[in-house]
Amino acid sequence: MKALLFAAGMGTRLKPFTDNHPKALAQVNGVALLERNIKYLQSYGINDFVINIHHFGGQILAFLAENDKFGANIEISNESEELLETGGGLLFAKRFLENEKTFLIMNVDILTDLNISNFIKIHELKGGMVTLAVSDRDSSRKLMFNDKMYLKGWKNLTTNKKTIVGGIFKLRELAFSGVHCVNSEIFGKITRTGKFSIMDEYMDLMKEDIIIGYQHTSNLIDVGKPESIAEAEKLFK
Repeated sequence: MKALLFAAGMGTRLKPFTDNHPKALAQVNGVALLERNIKYLQSYGINDFVINIHHFGGQILAFLAENDKFGANIEISNESEELLETGGGLLFAKRFLENEKTFLIMNVDILTDLNISNFIKIHELKGGMVTLAVSDRDSSRKLMFNDKMYLKGWKNLTTNKKTIVGGIFKLRELAFSGVHCVNSEIFGKITRTGKFSIMDEYMDLMKEDIIIGYQHTSNLIDVGKPESIAEAEKLFK
């Protein structure tokens, strides 16, 4: 199985570090986020990666070269001309992923000890097109699931804006963990082009296709702000 690591973002919340570096090279206990996530996925037998780059992408290429790519097979989806966000980034990387039955997507600035093998097994067992790792934690944005853990909506707790399909009923609100398991058939269903969020596409796809939520209680830190690095260093040695 291949894994797509989203490493192209500007990392504005991690300023001033990202004024001169990509967020993928921010360190937790002296180890770069990119290295941590490559080795994390390798521990579950995943050694084929696609990494998208944009902001200080040359530094990421140099880092990988200096470390012999950590023994992994790595392909680069180079968005140097335009940052395409998560949906556009996935579509731009299509040529690397379309021949895979299933692949993982992970944000490079997420650190977790989620059991990836179990996550993949649930994806295969449930038969959805997409499975999203989610947890009951504080977040300004929540995904909404029915009692079968099918994605049915999205809610912004700050603005109270929401999108719901399938009528009014009790939904479970959970925070997205930045890890997806995706069937390559998605490439035939994505309607947007250019720069767009994959979550916007999921909101459309959930009307016709099954998108599953996989609820977990694993440690997870979104290393998006300087203070979250200190928090991550307590959990990830």
